[in-house]
Amino acid sequence: MATGEHENAGYRRLFGDDGLTFGAGFPLTGENRSAPSIDDELRLAERVEDLGFAGLWARDVPTYWPKFGDAGQTFDAWPWLSHVAAHTDEIALGTASIVLTLRHPLHVAKSAATVDRLSDGRLVLGVASGDRDPEFPAFGVDRDERGARFREAVDVLRTVWRDEYPELDGEWGRLDGDLDVVPTPTTETVPLLPTGHARQSVEWIGDHGDGWLFYHLPPETLDGFLDDWRAAAGAKPFAMAVRVAFADDPAAEPEPLHLGYRAGADWFREYFADLERRGVDHVIVSVVDEADPERGLERFAGEVIEEL
Repeated sequence: MATGEHENAGYRRLFGDDGLTFGAGFPLTGENRSAPSIDDELRLAERVEDLGFAGLWARDVPTYWPKFGDAGQTFDAWPWLSHVAAHTDEIALGTASIVLTLRHPLHVAKSAATVDRLSDGRLVLGVASGDRDPEFPAFGVDRDERGARFREAVDVLRTVWRDEYPELDGEWGRLDGDLDVVPTPTTETVPLLPTGHARQSVEWIGDHGDGWLFYHLPPETLDGFLDDWRAAAGAKPFAMAVRVAFADDPAAEPEPLHLGYRAGADWFREYFADLERRGVDHVIVSVVDEADPERGLERFAGEVIEEL
C-alpha cells in the first residue's frame, strides 16, 4: 500500500479492504461521442453509489478524434468530478486518466487539489502519457518527449503538494520560492496511479506511483504483469479496466469484446473471483446495456458484486 500520508478517503475506499472492489466508468449512459444527458449521468452516479460500487471514474479526453472512436464522457474531468462530488457522499472519484503531457502541471496540481478538497478527500488520480497522436501537435507537444514530460510532471505534482513556496525548474517553467500553489490536498499528496506503462519502466512506476492502473489483460498475460508489479512495488495496489456485456443465458461461455467479454453471469462471477485470487485489487467495469444502462449496472451489482 501507499504510505499513510497518501491514503485519502477515496484511496481507502478503493483499496482499504483485502477483497476486490469495483468501480464504474463514465459515461454511465454509454453516450461517448457527444455530450451525454447530465441529469441521466448524475442519476446513474447516485445509483452506482447506492449499489455498492467503490468508485466512479472519469476519463480525460481533450479533443474528439473520430478515428479513435470516442470522446470519453465529453465534459472536462475537473468540473465534471466536482459536480459529481456534490451529488454523491462517499464513493471514490477517480480519473482514468489525466493526460499529464498535455496539461501544465501547476494547473493539474491546483485542479486536483481543489476537487480533492471539494469531495472531502475522495479523489484518486490516474495519470497517463497520452495515446491519441493528433493531440500532440494540437497542443504543441513533441510526442517523442512524452516519457520525460510525464516524469517531470509527477515530480512537480508531488513537490508543490508537499512543499510550501517550492523551488523548481523544468521545461514547464520555473518556481523561485516566492509563489505557492493552493489549495493543498486533504493528505500529503493526491494518490497517483500511473496508467499503462506511461512510457516508464515498471520499477519507476513502483517507486513513484501509489498503485498501477492497467487496461484489460487476458489471464495468461495478467499473471506476468502482476509478478513484475509485486517485485517492483510490493503490496501497492493493481487496478484494471474490463468491459462487461451480459448474455441472456447465465451459463453462456465468454465471447471476446474490445477490452472485455460478453458472457453469462455465472462465468463473470468466476472470472472476477479469479482476478481476486490472482491479486487484482480494483476493477473499473464498463457495463454494456444500450437499451437500459441502469439495468446493466443493477445486474452487475446483484449478480457479481453481491455474490463476491
